[in-house]
Amino acid sequence: MIASFHRIGPEHLNWPVILSVPHAGRDYPDDLAEYCRFTPKQLRSLEDRYADRLIGHAQSAGFVGLVAQTPRALIDLNRAEHDVDPGMLSAPLGPTPQLSTKARGGLGLIPRRTANLGEIWRHRLHPDQVRRRIERDYRPYHAALAALLEQARLQFGGAILLDVHSMPPLPPTRDGMAPDIVIGDRFGRSAGQVIAQHAARSIQSAGFRLAFNTPYAGGHILDHHSRPEDNVHGLQIEIDRSLYLDAQLDEPTLGLTRMNQLICQLAQDLSDSLLAQSLPLAAE
Repeated sequence: MIASFHRIGPEHLNWPVILSVPHAGRDYPDDLAEYCRFTPKQLRSLEDRYADRLIGHAQSAGFVGLVAQTPRALIDLNRAEHDVDPGMLSAPLGPTPQLSTKARGGLGLIPRRTANLGEIWRHRLHPDQVRRRIERDYRPYHAALAALLEQARLQFGGAILLDVHSMPPLPPTRDGMAPDIVIGDRFGRSAGQVIAQHAARSIQSAGFRLAFNTPYAGGHILDHHSRPEDNVHGLQIEIDRSLYLDAQLDEPTLGLTRMNQLICQLAQDLSDSLLAQSLPLAAE
């Protein structure tokens, strides 16, 4: 069985920043056509296309993280475990959940439909199929991420989760310029203000246009793993795919190197910021 994710970086933590890439999985199962209406190529619109290749420099610099292998089309690691549209199931999975806005729009824990494809599945899913995906792909990723963050907190006095995503190009804002990058901190709930400010300075000093929380504020991964009151912070970074992919937003270009440099420098700057805050506290 193909692993649902892999761990990158050294065995021992060198830095308090932990990387997460939950939406770049491309390991589609061989029997996909039996229950899915679309080919892996058609399902690429659900991927954060090649977002896993944005962290190579950070890995080389000694940062540790998790990279999902399972495609988002099969299960979305950035949704709550209960956030499954009952209408896509052949029988109840459990008590009727209060669905998120994303799930009501077809993009819950198991995506049901997309605007450009329509309904994804050939028939309703049996609850056991969903439970198997949760047990095999979802819970192990979150357990491993929680363990890394706790290890960093104990070792460095704090931790920062950097959840790496990519986005389609955004429309221009009122000034006629679209942001290149969006940082989400759940409107201040997932990270301390100093951490968010350091992230902004790091990105802007590299020459990129930045927006905060609009239109992407972060999702379940930040909600579930961030605890700023315990010095465990979480930031989501969304990078415009046109900065590192071709005109079809399909294959990497030379821009990939620049974006690798950005992620690596951001991780380094955030680490320095957290250590500068944590070490005086540890000394006390």
